[in-house]
Amino acid sequence: MKKALALLLTGLYAVSVWANQQPYDFPTLGSTYSSYAATVVGTLPEVAADLPEENPMSSSRIRIFEDRQVPDPFFFDETLRYSYAWQDEAAPLVFMIAGTGASHNGAKNVEMGKAFYHAGFHVVSISSPTYMNFIVSASENSVPGHAYEDAKDIYRVMEKIREKHKSRVEVTDYYVTGYSLGGFNAAFVTKLDEERQSFNFRKALLINPPVSLYNSISLLDRMSQNIPGGADNFDQFLNSLMDEVSKVYQKSDTVDMDGEFLFKAYKALDPNNEELAALIGVSFRLSSSSLIYTSDVINQYGFVVPSNVTMTRNSSPGDYMVVANQLGFTDYFHGFFYPYYKPQHPELDREGFARTMNLEALESYFKSSDKIEVMHNADDIILAPGEIDFFPRVFGDRAKIYPKGGHCGNMSHRDNVAHMISVFKN
Repeated sequence: MKKALALLLTGLYAVSVWANQQPYDFPTLGSTYSSYAATVVGTLPEVAADLPEENPMSSSRIRIFEDRQVPDPFFFDETLRYSYAWQDEAAPLVFMIAGTGASHNGAKNVEMGKAFYHAGFHVVSISSPTYMNFIVSASENSVPGHAYEDAKDIYRVMEKIREKHKSRVEVTDYYVTGYSLGGFNAAFVTKLDEERQSFNFRKALLINPPVSLYNSISLLDRMSQNIPGGADNFDQFLNSLMDEVSKVYQKSDTVDMDGEFLFKAYKALDPNNEELAALIGVSFRLSSSSLIYTSDVINQYGFVVPSNVTMTRNSSPGDYMVVANQLGFTDYFHGFFYPYYKPQHPELDREGFARTMNLEALESYFKSSDKIEVMHNADDIILAPGEIDFFPRVFGDRAKIYPKGGHCGNMSHRDNVAHMISVFKN
């Protein structure tokens, strides 16, 4: 009876949090709203935040491990690439962590960087620990996806970057944020900082994070099944997709692969929800295949490339990438990730190990620390049914849940940008 009452109160509380929100205008292309279209198209210009065109951030490189011998095929990734923008005077600094497979200079981190820099913050943008350059140059074991190990890698990178620029920059406070997997990473980085106290983060903002990594990668892998002919037809579908986009590109009066081009491509292709899901599946499949190939070659694990084959800078990854393109994140979990970490966690079976890669593992910390806030969407496509309830239940009024936006589609919305800044300003 008590359990039923608690669930009822939790549900009523979640409803009240959403009901108290102001009306939220989030138009999409087409007559009918779709969370898949919102994810692919993103924020339309009429509701986007008014940010400067110019990107204030500069790119740089840093060596993370002085004694690291980078495998020959990845000689170009010996140092970690990142970007930054400094204010002329003392200011708080925001670390931004990119989402799955994304680089430090990807569109979402650039837009966040503009917003925070324009609001008076120093900014540092860091690639996802699942991005090839990070796996090669900054991951201790180059087997990404482990919540706690990735947090240690990111934390080390933050400390190295701070050390490199300390004579140039005066920092008054430290903040951390990230979107998608980067938001998940930001949670574990903040928890790690509680133990190490190197930054003493004043605030952390988690943007569209997964609750359970395994649930989210399962959903993303299922989207690949919408590819005509199935995941085995990935290469043919990708090639035909690029042909179609190229036709639009040739007809376009712009040479930039920017938001305007995307709108034109979307209108020309006119994809339905299944095709949009396939597009999203393709995007994440490209990330998973890059991660798998890179991690496999570095560790000589034999998952894709036979362990007795030595790849060089002149070796073609062609046939191996065809194999990698057939593999999703769940294949990586079962065939590589779990067996690799199993000796370190002999007491955990697969299900138990997957549960440790879960925000619920930090639930008591989230409830006791008011420095962490969440911004999410009720219709995020990487969440399993009911998972969105985790955030208002655990974070209370520190969870800002928008009714629309899909997965990170509304990050550039004027209301979202204003909220991001207010979290760190107040």
